[in-house]
Amino acid sequence: MASNSCTLFVFIFFSYFYILPFTEAANNVSYDSRSLFVDGERKLLISAAIHYPRSVPAMWPGLVKTAKEGGIDVIETYVFWNGHEPSPGNYYFGGRYDLAKFVKIVQDAGMLLILRIGPFVAAEWNFGGIPVWLHYVPGTVFRTENEPFKHYMQNFTTLIVNMMKKDKFFASQGGPIILAQVENEYGYYETAYGEGGKSYTQWAAKMAISQNTGVPWIMCQQWDAPDPVINTCNSFYCDDFKPSYPTMPKIWTENWPGWFKTFGGRDPHRPAEDVAYSVARFFQKGGSVHNYYMYHGGTNFGRTSGGPFITTSYDYDAPIDEYGLPRYPKYGHLKELHRAIKMCEKALLNNKPTLVHLGSQQEADVYEDESGTCSAFIANLDDKNEKTVQFRNVSYTLPAWSVSILPDCKNVVYNTAKVGSQTSTIEMVPEQLQPSMGSPHKDLKSLNWEIFVEKPGIWGEADFSQIGFVDHINTTKDTTDYLWYTTRLNVDENEEFLKNGNKPTLLIESKGHALHAFINGILQASGSGNGTVSPFKFKSAVSLKGGSNEIAILSMTVGLQNAGSFYEWVGAGLTSVKIKGLKSGIVDLTNTTWTYKIGLEGEHLGLYDMDGSKHANWTTVSQPPKNQPLTWYKAIVDAPPGNEPVGLDMVHMGKGLAWLNGEQIGRYWPRKAPNDKCVKVCDYRGKFNPDKCNMGCGQPTQRWYHVPRSWFKPSGNVLVMFEEKGGDPTQIRFSRRKLSGLCAHVSDDHPSFSTNNLQENIASLELKCPMNMQISGIKFASYGTPTGTCDSYAVGDCHDPDSTFIVEKRCLNKTECIIELTNENFKTGICPRTTKKLAVQATCS
Repeated sequence: MASNSCTLFVFIFFSYFYILPFTEAANNVSYDSRSLFVDGERKLLISAAIHYPRSVPAMWPGLVKTAKEGGIDVIETYVFWNGHEPSPGNYYFGGRYDLAKFVKIVQDAGMLLILRIGPFVAAEWNFGGIPVWLHYVPGTVFRTENEPFKHYMQNFTTLIVNMMKKDKFFASQGGPIILAQVENEYGYYETAYGEGGKSYTQWAAKMAISQNTGVPWIMCQQWDAPDPVINTCNSFYCDDFKPSYPTMPKIWTENWPGWFKTFGGRDPHRPAEDVAYSVARFFQKGGSVHNYYMYHGGTNFGRTSGGPFITTSYDYDAPIDEYGLPRYPKYGHLKELHRAIKMCEKALLNNKPTLVHLGSQQEADVYEDESGTCSAFIANLDDKNEKTVQFRNVSYTLPAWSVSILPDCKNVVYNTAKVGSQTSTIEMVPEQLQPSMGSPHKDLKSLNWEIFVEKPGIWGEADFSQIGFVDHINTTKDTTDYLWYTTRLNVDENEEFLKNGNKPTLLIESKGHALHAFINGILQASGSGNGTVSPFKFKSAVSLKGGSNEIAILSMTVGLQNAGSFYEWVGAGLTSVKIKGLKSGIVDLTNTTWTYKIGLEGEHLGLYDMDGSKHANWTTVSQPPKNQPLTWYKAIVDAPPGNEPVGLDMVHMGKGLAWLNGEQIGRYWPRKAPNDKCVKVCDYRGKFNPDKCNMGCGQPTQRWYHVPRSWFKPSGNVLVMFEEKGGDPTQIRFSRRKLSGLCAHVSDDHPSFSTNNLQENIASLELKCPMNMQISGIKFASYGTPTGTCDSYAVGDCHDPDSTFIVEKRCLNKTECIIELTNENFKTGICPRTTKKLAVQATCS
C-alpha cells in the first residue's frame, strides 16, 4: 500500500532486454528501469481493465471503442479458469468466455493488451477463479507447493499461452499482448504457507518464463518475484511504490477507481478528483504503465460472483458503468488527464526528474533536457488547504490535494481537483412488462404467468441421511446455491406452549451464508451473514404442533470465498440447531439424524432452460401469487422499446435467481444497506478508503439487474425467476438506462488545452450526448457568476443575457459541442475583476 513518503524515485537508466524466443518477432517487448520498450520504442501506457465474462460479446467492441476514446492505450483482463475448465479436461471458450474473440477485438481497435492469466485471479470472482473441482483432487492445496495443484495450474496456463500463440496474439508475433501475468497478490499470503509458499512462488515464475511467450511476465504485490519477473503494485495510491529490482519499470496493475458492493452493504464512491490525483502522482514519480481496475466493471452474471455476498453488479464506480455508458464526470475528467499526461510523454520517458520543494507539503518534479524539452508536475499534498507557490518565477495556486500538469513547465493544462467535464443525469425508466406479440393475452393486466411451486424439504428421493451436519460446500461442490437439511421433532401434546399461545424459539448457528427455515411446510423466518462476516446466529419464534413436526432448512451460498490463506477450506452451512421453550428445556437437534437433498427440483427439471422449461409441469395462472416462497415464475414478454441498456427492477421481490431466454441474469436480493455512515457530498481531499464516501444508506444495495440487449428477441422472450422467500412478481419491471440530461460548468481560469498554443490557455465547456442522441434543449445557461450545482444552477450577481442564445446556437441538434470562454462569444464588461464561470444544463434526445 502507498505511504506518505515523498521520497524521490531514483531512475537508473540502463536497458535490460528481455530474451525473445521468436526470431521472427514483429514487436519485441523489453524494459529497463524507466519503461517498457515495444519494438524498440519507449512507451508510457494507460490501461483499462475490462473483463470479458463480465459483459457480453455484443458489448465488447463498444466498450473497447469507448475506452480508446477516453485516452486508453491498453486493455487488461484476467483469464477465468473456472469458466474455461468447468470439469477436468473439459474446456469452454464460447459466448462470454470467447477469449480469442475478445483479444481480436482489442487488436482490431489498434490497442495493446495485458493478459493476466493467473490462473488465480481473486477479482471478487467465485473461488478466485480456480475451479471448485480442483479442491477435491486428492492431495491438493491451492497456491502452495504440491504436485496436484501445480500440475493442473501449469496445464491450464500452457493451454492459454498456446491458444494465444496459435492466433499470433503475443507482441513477439505481431499481436497486441505486451505483458502476461502469473499468480496474483500472493505476497499477501505467502508467509502463511511457510517454505511451501516461497518455493511455489519460485516455481510459478519459472513455469511462466518457460512458456516462451516473448513478452515479460509480471506478478502483482509479489515482493520476492524472481528476476526477470516484474513485481507490480495494486492499491489506491502507488506513487511511492518501487519495483523489486532497479532494472525494472514502475508498473501499477490495479488502481481502484471505486470499490465493489456486497448485498446489504452501502454503495462505495471514489471521487473523480482523487482518482485523477492518484494517477498524476504515479506518473509524476516515475510510473510508466498504469491500469484502472476496473475501467468497466460489468456484471457477475449467473453465480460467478464471489466474496461471498458480492452483488451481481460489479459496476465498481468505474469510468464506464455496468451498462456500458461513460460515467461522467469521472470518464471525462480522466480523459482530460490522459491527454495532459501524453503531452508530457517525451519529457517523462527520456529525462531524469529533478525534485523541487516549494513548501512544507508542496513539490514539483521537473523532467527537462538540454534541447529545451521540459514538463513538470506540481503537487499540493496538503489535504485541507489551497496553497500558492512560486515555480520558475511564476505564481501558481494549487487546490488542496491536487496535482497541476505543465507540459511546457510554464502553462497549466490540467489540475486534478478542477473538474470541467460534464455530469450526466442517468435515470432508470420503468417499462411495464409487455406480453409477447405471439401471446393471446394482449391486455397488460392479463400477462400470461406460469408458476411452479417447490416442496419445502426433500423432493424426490433423498440424497442421503446421517447423524449431524455436513458442510454445505463440500456436499454441493458448488453445483447449486442450495442444500436442504431436514429432520423431525416430536412435540408432546401436553406442552404448555400449545395451550397458552406462546411460541418456542428456533436457534440456529451457521458458517454461512444464508438460510430459510420451514416447519411443517411453512416459512418461519430467514437469516444470513454479510459481506464482512459470513457466519451468523439465527433466532426466531416458530410455530410447532403437537406430534411430529418436520423441520426443513434451506441453506444457501451467496458466492464462495475468492481470496485469503487456505481460502478453499472455508466452509458453509449449519453447525447447530436447537429449540428453546419446551418443558424439557433446550432441545439440541444438532446430533440427530438429518436427511439431505442437493439443489432444487426446478433446477433438476431445468426450468430456467429454454427446452427444459417447455416440458416442465408449469401451472398457468391469471394472477401470480404474491409473497409465496419457493416459487418459480415464468412469463413470455416482448423486449422493451428503444436501444438503451436494460435493467430488471426487482425491488419488490425477495431473494432468488433470474434468467432470460435461458441466459443467467444472476442472483437478485434487494437487501437494504444500513441507514447510517453515508455522506451527501464526498470530500475528495485526503487518502481514500472504501468507507470514506458511502452512499445509498437505507436503500437496496442493488435494485436493477443488467439484462444485455443482445439476449432479447423482438418477441417471445422467456423470463424465468426463482423466488426463495416471497415477493410481488406483478411489480417486476424492465427499466431502460437513459440519459435524461447533462450539465457542466467551467471557469475562465480553468486549465485547458483547447488550443495547440499553450500560451493561449482558453477554457472551454464541452457537452456530448451518448448513443447518437442529440442536444435537444438548453434548460439553463449563464456566463457570469452562476451559483449552485448540477440540476440546481441559478443566475448569480452578474449574468450575460445572451448566454442561452450563444449556447443554443453552438449546441442545439448536435451530438456534441464545445463552447470557448472567449471575448468573441461572451460580453467582456460583465463581472469586472471577477473570475467568470459558464454553467449549462441541457437535455438529450
